[in-house]
Amino acid sequence: MTSSPQRITDLLASHPVWDGHNDLPWAAREQVAYDLDRLDIGGDVASTHTDLPRMRRGGMGAQFWSVYVDAKWAGERAVTATLEQVDFVRTFTSRYAGQLALAVTSADVRGARASGRIASLMGAEGGHSIDSSLGTLRMLHALGVRYMTLTHNDNVPWADSATDEPVLGGLSSFGHEVVREMNRIGMVVDLSHVSADTMRDALATTAAPVMFSHSSARAVCDHPRNVPDEVLSTLATNGGLCMVTFVPKFISPAVREWDLEAADAAAAEDVHWADHTAYSAFIARWKVSHPQPRATIDDVVAHVEHVREVAGVDHIGLGGDYDGVGQLPTGLEDVSGYPRLLEALADRGWSDDDLGRLTWSNALRVLEGVEETAHDLSDRGPSLARIEDLDGVAGA
Repeated sequence: MTSSPQRITDLLASHPVWDGHNDLPWAAREQVAYDLDRLDIGGDVASTHTDLPRMRRGGMGAQFWSVYVDAKWAGERAVTATLEQVDFVRTFTSRYAGQLALAVTSADVRGARASGRIASLMGAEGGHSIDSSLGTLRMLHALGVRYMTLTHNDNVPWADSATDEPVLGGLSSFGHEVVREMNRIGMVVDLSHVSADTMRDALATTAAPVMFSHSSARAVCDHPRNVPDEVLSTLATNGGLCMVTFVPKFISPAVREWDLEAADAAAAEDVHWADHTAYSAFIARWKVSHPQPRATIDDVVAHVEHVREVAGVDHIGLGGDYDGVGQLPTGLEDVSGYPRLLEALADRGWSDDDLGRLTWSNALRVLEGVEETAHDLSDRGPSLARIEDLDGVAGA
């Protein structure tokens, strides 16, 4: 079955894109200190990948907005900044209430869709946002946060990150309790950013479907942020979801190789990638004499098809990471590009039913599954576990 613009338009009318991860809230914090008079996403915005007109052109129906804060911000500072991010999402959803609808349940998502609005959900990116406190986790849930990525780029005291030196070999005892409490309250366990051992530990503990909000396939591009095949294959049993991301160094082997060379060159000048300011300045200089290869839609297609092959068509989605990276694949430069990706997949024989699972149905099913698990666990009281009791260490 070949693609056509009208075929994709018709598909998106019934199965719009539900994207797993967008960093517009952090971009708004960095660019304008949350001042929506200076960053009016109701019109075309040149400084971001995301605004409402382009979301409409991209056929979007739901978005998990990341309420990310810097992983270097430990303790109370991280909690406070996360609350500010939550406040911003609630504020801009209210400001653009004619086009956006705050959603905290699958029923809310359906209601937003029925009213012609884009469902706005929130996901916390990194366990540092709860400062090793299950009470804080519960309060984020009460404010509407519906997933938490267990780590960001750095380890947390109870879980290893994909891009830090392993300390625990996965989850600590408290980390397992975090997963159980997320199951109990109905918060999706997001395994993007975590180490492969943390993925395995979380999958062994969870009673609910998990998600990777913005990760791709490690077999296609060997980056630690991607998901190994043996983990992807468990998603069918778990009922979970891998939402393929568009980050060039995660999807293109050529860009990955370039990135490794750049990191080595930076290290030779005592610049580490974790020092974002210094590393960004180095990369800006490095690019002049070492142009970065460009990732393309074809790279994304390769990951989507590999995840489908290993995990199954019911366990794949899209998580672009717009406004979380500086460069994106050719043809997917902003949120208006989703139809081009769907046309490319249709050209490779994807049916409308399978495309609809990719864009919408799979994500809805995962959220419903997490809600069902929480209902099944509703007779269990809040966990009073503390990290100092379970792990013998103080919180972050």
